[in-house]
This record gives sequence, structure tokens and C-alpha cells, in this order.
Amino acid sequence: MGRTTAEVIIDTLYNLGVERIYGIPGDSLNPVMDAIRKNGQIQFIQVRHEEGAALAASFESKISGKVTACMGTSGPGSIHLLNGLYDAKMDHSSVIALTGQVETELIGTDYFQEVNLGSIFQDVSLYSAEIISPKSAQEIAKRAFREAKYRGGVSHLTLPADVMRLPSEYNEELMEQAPVLPVYNPDLSEVNSLIEKSSSPVLFIGKGARGCGGQILDLSEKIGAPVIYALNGKGIVDDLDRRVAGSLGLLGTKPSVKAIENADLLIMIGSSYPYIQFIPEKLMTIQVDTNPVSIGKRRRSDLGLICDAKTFLNLLDVKPKEEKYYHRIESEKKEWISNLEKREQYGKGLIRPESVPAIISKYAEKNATVVVDTGNVTVWGVRNFRTGPGRTFVYSSWLGSMGIGIPGTVGASYSSGNQIIGLIGDGSFAMSLPELATIKKYKRPVKLFVFNNSELGMIKFEEEVMGFPNFGTDLFPLNFAKIGEAIGIKSFRVEKYDQLEPAIKESLSIVGEPTIVDVVIDPDEAPMPPKLNFSQVKGYVTSLLKERLE
Repeated sequence: MGRTTAEVIIDTLYNLGVERIYGIPGDSLNPVMDAIRKNGQIQFIQVRHEEGAALAASFESKISGKVTACMGTSGPGSIHLLNGLYDAKMDHSSVIALTGQVETELIGTDYFQEVNLGSIFQDVSLYSAEIISPKSAQEIAKRAFREAKYRGGVSHLTLPADVMRLPSEYNEELMEQAPVLPVYNPDLSEVNSLIEKSSSPVLFIGKGARGCGGQILDLSEKIGAPVIYALNGKGIVDDLDRRVAGSLGLLGTKPSVKAIENADLLIMIGSSYPYIQFIPEKLMTIQVDTNPVSIGKRRRSDLGLICDAKTFLNLLDVKPKEEKYYHRIESEKKEWISNLEKREQYGKGLIRPESVPAIISKYAEKNATVVVDTGNVTVWGVRNFRTGPGRTFVYSSWLGSMGIGIPGTVGASYSSGNQIIGLIGDGSFAMSLPELATIKKYKRPVKLFVFNNSELGMIKFEEEVMGFPNFGTDLFPLNFAKIGEAIGIKSFRVEKYDQLEPAIKESLSIVGEPTIVDVVIDPDEAPMPPKLNFSQVKGYVTSLLKERLE
């Protein structure tokens, strides 16, 4: 007996390398679900909300670099995928979205749950197609895989239920070998010349420099350049190394601001950094990236090189500098670290949020993957989770979506066998609570840490900085430890400092099981940016005084 169109699509995706599909079954997807069952090797992960499916797929791909998949049924099930798919689009995760559709004879009749999926998914997708003929199903599935993998983004396939049931053919000859990747061999003579003339160079690294931490620090020592990093560059180099100034930008450090303000040459490796207001406009810039579109994407690049970070660092041959520019920021860094540590001191009273990532970083495994949600927790995670090289940090970097923490750890847990840690604000945690059931059902050994202040903390802080009175940011208090226990997940409730370190240590020591540590933190602790202009400071102070007086 031959294969159905649905079976051809699923078998094609599996044989190309898709290992699992996140989603929820639905009537228009019944033929696809049966194809997954018959395939027997591709894994189906049943989530509790389709947004969680797309986010899990996006985060798995961010870490593994593989093509992942998610699916939703006709109408609302597919629409629910969109937020997670936009996260994939903006972070260049390779994700295939399979959306069910009503029978072809009903399309255009305003039938129950019929929506124009091609139109809805057009913006989020690099490639979008509807399977209308069994003969082209395999070729279109292969095209969707290739577009997602080699262009880095979302491919979308609409699957009408009646077409999925029709007979089709699987042709092994259509399956191809992976293409040979390009070999980079750039001329670096001009780079050498610019570095030789520079007296205060700075290295700025992003996600594209992952795996090159040792080479980055070797170059830093050779040319005396401080190392700063974009959000996705955290974990590549040792935060406590004297040459490492830390992150730059709204979540950044004072040493990084000091380093960039007095630099005469910026060497950007593997980053298309968005917050260009933190980089002096006239600063001479060398930019290294594998994507030509990223060169000069947001600010002028005086010299752009199409090359991967590892090859660039291997080929670069510069003379060592006797005077090290990084010496000029060492005192600034010591003062910054000292101030952070003072805020992290464990004492009495309300728990400061800075203490939580500081303690976690002491006990987390050296190669842990840390999923950091969006909000104030992002600041605490970047600044106070000081780490040596080897740990991977992932975020909703460009979309900045709340609620990514729980489904993000689900996807991350399938990307490797490393310890998976989630740093999640209480507002974000409540958004994705149903996916705790997914964690329990599939025994994902993730470690979730909730920063529970019963506030939308970052929004509260933004209102204050802009001079507005605080409004609409208070959250109904929830005990997430009790919720976790009700689902069957080992959970800890921390309300006092003397409970904090023991709970974190025990949670991280439990192997093979998920845990939740619900930490009640000070709701008034606000992260100050590394640099504020006068009007921002005035507005911030004025609003705080007004609030206190009232």
C-alpha cells in the first residue's frame, strides 16, 4: 500500500533531519497525526498551547542549530503559533510551521475555522506554500526544510485535510546530500593596519563568536583590547577576567560604557548590535559576519568582512602591543563588580533579586544552558549571573517576548543533555503556566527559578523613568511553588534569605527531574541602566519622590 500525502511530508521532514514536532492535535491535522504515528521515529511533543509549541521549537533551534517543527490546526490553533514564530523569525531560528486547513472544497466559503493562513503567515515566513497536489508534496516539504535551514528563519506549510488523505509517492532520489559550506579566506592586511595604528581598540562579540572564547581572549591580550559583548555573547568569555568589560547597552555595565567611549577602533565579531546609541557615531569600525546583510545594517562599518569568527581569528596576524588599553578600565571594573556584590549580599529583610542569579551561578554546572525571560529578570541574568566560558545563554533577543521561559526550557532540554536553567519573572511565568504540564508529562529535567515580586517590574520602572505615576503594573500574588506541587513538580517557596541558598543548591542537585524555586523578591528593587542622561534621571527621581510622598 502506498503512502498518503501526509505520510510523504512527515517522512520527508524526518529523513531530512527534523527530530520532533511540537503541537496540539486538531481535526484538520488528523491525517498528519496518523502519519506521525506511522512514521514511529519522529517524536510528537504535545504542548498545552500552540504558542508554547512554536517557542519550544524556536529555542531548540537557537541552541542546536537544527531545523525544528511545530504545528497547529485550522484557524485558532494555527494563529496561536504566531508569537513563537516571530521569535524564530527575529532570532533566525530554523523552524517549520505546519498548519492544518479545512478541505479544499470549503476554502472561500466562510466555513467553520476557515482563515486565510497563507495571508496571515506571509510576513513571519521566509517561505510559505499550500499543498494542493499530492504530486508536489515531497518537493515542497524539502523546499521548506532548505529555506528554514540555509536562510535561518520560518518556513510555513498549509495542509488541507482532504489533500493530506490522498495517495502520494515518496521518491528517495529527491532527497539530497547537504551542500558544501563556503570556505572563507579574506584579505586581512587592512585589518592588521587599522589595529596597528590603534591605541585603544575594543573587541565587541556576539552570538557569531560562540566557541571562540579562547581565541577572543588571546587577541584581547595581544592587542590590549577590552572585550565587551552583546546579549547573545554572554558565556563566550569569563565575566571575571580583567580584560572582559561585560555587556553593552541598556542591560550593560559601566566598564563597557567607559571602554567604548574612549575607544579609537571597534572590532565587531558576529553581532549586528541594535542599540547603536551606545556606540560613538564616528568610531572607526571593523565588522566581521557571515551574513552580508548584517554588515553596516544599523551603523556605518568602515571595513566589512564576510567571514566566520573562527576563521577570522585564526588568520589574523597582528603585532603585540606593549600598552594595554584594558588596563585603563580595570579600576572601573573592580568598582562595578564590588557594587554588584554589595547588592547581592545575603542579609535580612526582603530578598534582593540580584542575589538569585549570583547564587545560581555558584552551583550551576559549567556547561549549563540558561534561558532568560524578558523583563527585569533579563537585567539580573546578564549582570549578576557572572560566569566563566562554557555556559550558553539564550533569550527572546530581538522580539523580546514575555512568557518564553517555560516553553523555552522545554525546547532547550531537547537540544542537548546539558543542565537547563530558566530565569523567569512572575509575570512571564504566569503567561506560560500550562507548559508546566508539558514538563511533567515528558519528564524534562529543567530547573525553573521564579523572580516573584507581584509586579510587572520593568514596566513599572519604565513608567517611573518617563515621569509617569505607576499604574496597571501590580499583579495578583501567586504561590508558584504550590502550583508546581499540584502538577507534581518538586517545588520550593523562598521568602527569607536564609532559605535562598539551600533551596537553590538542592534544586540544582536533583538529577533527572524538574524543579521550581519560587523566590519572593523586593518589588521596589529597580535596575539602573549603566548610563542615564539628565532628563531621564530628573524624571526618575521626580516620580519616585512623588510616589513616596503620596
